[in-house]
Amino acid sequence: MSIRPLLKASLVGMLEEKAQALDALQSLGVVHIIPLAAGPQVEWVDDLGVSPERLRLALQYLASCPKKRRQVTETHHFDLAAVVHAVLDKRHRRMQLEEQRDALVKRIKDLRPWGSFELPGEQGLYGQRLWFYLVPNYRMKEVERNGLVWSVVHRDNRHTYIAVISQEEPRPNQMPVPRTHTGSIPLATLELQLHDIEIELELLDGEREADTRWLYLLQRSLAGNADAAERASVGAVTLDHDGVFAIQGWVAADKADELAAFADREGLALILNEPEREELPPTLLDNPPTLAGGEDVVRFYQMPGYRAWDPSRVVFFSFATFFALILSDAGYALIMGMGLLFYWRRMGSSDSGRRLRILGATLAFFSLVYGVLVGSYFGAGPPLPVLADLQLLDVNDFNGMMNLSIFIGAGHLLIANGINAWRLRGRLPALASAGWMLVIVAALLLWQRGTSLAVFTLGGLGLLLVFACSSERKGQDLRTWLLRALDGLLALTGLSSMFGDVLSYLRLFALGLASASLAVTFNQLAQDVASALPGMGVLLEVLILVVGHLLNFVLAVVSGVIHGLRLNLIEFYNWSLSDEGYAFQPFAKREVNPWTT
Repeated sequence: MSIRPLLKASLVGMLEEKAQALDALQSLGVVHIIPLAAGPQVEWVDDLGVSPERLRLALQYLASCPKKRRQVTETHHFDLAAVVHAVLDKRHRRMQLEEQRDALVKRIKDLRPWGSFELPGEQGLYGQRLWFYLVPNYRMKEVERNGLVWSVVHRDNRHTYIAVISQEEPRPNQMPVPRTHTGSIPLATLELQLHDIEIELELLDGEREADTRWLYLLQRSLAGNADAAERASVGAVTLDHDGVFAIQGWVAADKADELAAFADREGLALILNEPEREELPPTLLDNPPTLAGGEDVVRFYQMPGYRAWDPSRVVFFSFATFFALILSDAGYALIMGMGLLFYWRRMGSSDSGRRLRILGATLAFFSLVYGVLVGSYFGAGPPLPVLADLQLLDVNDFNGMMNLSIFIGAGHLLIANGINAWRLRGRLPALASAGWMLVIVAALLLWQRGTSLAVFTLGGLGLLLVFACSSERKGQDLRTWLLRALDGLLALTGLSSMFGDVLSYLRLFALGLASASLAVTFNQLAQDVASALPGMGVLLEVLILVVGHLLNFVLAVVSGVIHGLRLNLIEFYNWSLSDEGYAFQPFAKREVNPWTT
């Protein structure tokens, strides 16, 4: 649960060796670059005229193909520029055809009630013309008394399709609605055009599937292409002067020896410095692989500042706990676990997938344990006597579950203020965080035990610490003391926020109860239908159970994710983490993962 300390590294070398040094530094992959000059914002392209963006578009287009061919891994038949150009041309053509198809589908749908016809032209009706109107049925009486010559072409439950025969377009006051533009192309011609477009799209689909054989080589080219583009970008922000170049960046303190060895090997001068107080280095989180899933949750909301603390491990376990309380069913936890097992191997193909599958397994395990404790199995009671003995909680016990939710919320905020007090130890705000902890404990005692001298003493001491220690203003003059008092009064306004944040954890009880109640309701509804309709009722019972529990499972999982994160990233962060930082991004070469067929 730490943020790795960083050092500022400055590398200096000869300008003619700059390209070689940057390539070696990128291969090392341990430095977060600090720009020393304003580089030009231009799109980099390789010697063949292929940019990383064009390569990425071609790769995305082929990767989205449902079926993929066997991969070509040898480059002697591979022309990168020709393949990228051809794939992007087909992509552009496909986008055009899809737009035309969508427009034709809508046009045909609008025109079909009018039937397939061809306009005769101005002389085809002896100077008369056809004017088409889509009139709501309830306004047909206005048409009947307009004095025009018209005929009903089609009628549905909402509209009547009318063709008016007139030399001039009817005046606006003669028809209740504006004229409908049917166009001059017959319906049969539009359907033929749609047929041709769909055939061409099928041909493009076949060509895209054939082109997927280049996916591996394109990905490898993208990695090298993007690496070269990044080297060019970094090369533009180095400081070049009098045949010498300088590059600066942040490096993890435990990687300093590795960087020093690199500098000796490349003939570069290296200077390492501690970050200055006014500098804001990037944040490099340090967690074991089994708990690194908490980092992804933290990054999703807010990266802590370099001088803050890493909440990943606390968020990892508290998120799993909150998710379990909201899911509140062992059966749903088993479904979640089986789904995770199904995708377990596929998720292990990447670092992020391996972190997330461990987080998912933790969520399923916590949910299973809590589901057993509340004795809920798809909304029913324990199926076995041994499981009944393990039921210690009742989700329908309103007072007990409310107490549990509030104690969890209070404990979560106690952890937040405790960590904040430890992090700020030696400074006055640490005592203010300790004061908030005393206030929370006093409020819990007041709620459970009632009024007493010890409770008021504890709460008063906490509020006094908050008032006296929330300001770090220095000085002994009257103005400074008044400002300190004002800071203390402003800090005390957080009392209402603290009360609201603790009560916010009641959503754990409310959402858990809602999930359990819906499960019971679907079970009862299925049972009632089966009893009321012998024979056919069994099929309806199964259908209600499957659809109902699937819907409830999805709602419970979505609620668990949203509100489980919310309690961590709003209420918890509010009392423990205020500094926002940015992630450590090493200047490193990309890895190539072979595509599987």
